[in-house]
Amino acid sequence: MTGETRRAAVLGSPIAHSLSPVLHRAAYAAMGLDAWTYDAVECGEDGLPGLLDGLGPEWAGLSLTMPLKRVALGLVDTVSDLAVKVGGANTIVLRDGRRHGDNTDVHGIVTALTEAGVKAPASALVLGGGATAASALAALAGLGTDEAVLAARTPARAAEAAQVGERFGLAVRVVPLDEATAHLPAELVVSTLPGRAADAFAGPVAAYGAALFDVVYAPWPTALAAAVERAGGTVVGGFPMLLHQAVRQVTLMTGRNDVPVEAMRAAGEAELARRS
Repeated sequence: MTGETRRAAVLGSPIAHSLSPVLHRAAYAAMGLDAWTYDAVECGEDGLPGLLDGLGPEWAGLSLTMPLKRVALGLVDTVSDLAVKVGGANTIVLRDGRRHGDNTDVHGIVTALTEAGVKAPASALVLGGGATAASALAALAGLGTDEAVLAARTPARAAEAAQVGERFGLAVRVVPLDEATAHLPAELVVSTLPGRAADAFAGPVAAYGAALFDVVYAPWPTALAAAVERAGGTVVGGFPMLLHQAVRQVTLMTGRNDVPVEAMRAAGEAELARRS
């Protein structure tokens, strides 16, 4: 297998700053897959069907980021039950002329939290109501959580994410984002908000001593993460999630289980340090 030319890539828009090429290339190097390549390709929803149709037999798989995860479900031959229930595929495995859609985001979140010692939080508050929040709710259900509060800027638009949680057996209550602090304390707070959007919650979340999972990985730490860390709380950033979802993708695309997690972690951390 080491000498067989195979290609993979991450697709999305914007894609230039994706960390996926660094992670996947580190895996290939450590696994001796010298003829494997992994690139970043700018691609929007309208361009995905044509791009998929143009792929040759040398292609092993694709990682998908925003805004492609949902539209991909209708462009594959088979799809995992998990991807269907979450409502999005972040992975397409290409094999024998067929496309299989899967979701490794949930695995990434579960593994990142478990690695940090966060297991089966009795209560959870999720900030944000988009696709990442949906994956977070699925992950919480997988960890054994029974109920969660979903705080979103526009509660009506978060209904889809709430439904995902409910499909996994989670009781989800949707509230406006500006009422989120009224639902503290929570054993785990999950922020799926971008950039500095969660800064205002730093004080209240830290005051209650909750564990925090913040999906942002750069710039790091966020004000929210720094406040919780200062207060002595457990903090999990977005990088471990990104790492572990990529590990699962490498397994799916290569068919191998000897994926070098620590080599990938070291490469990703070095790249983040270089960019900071």
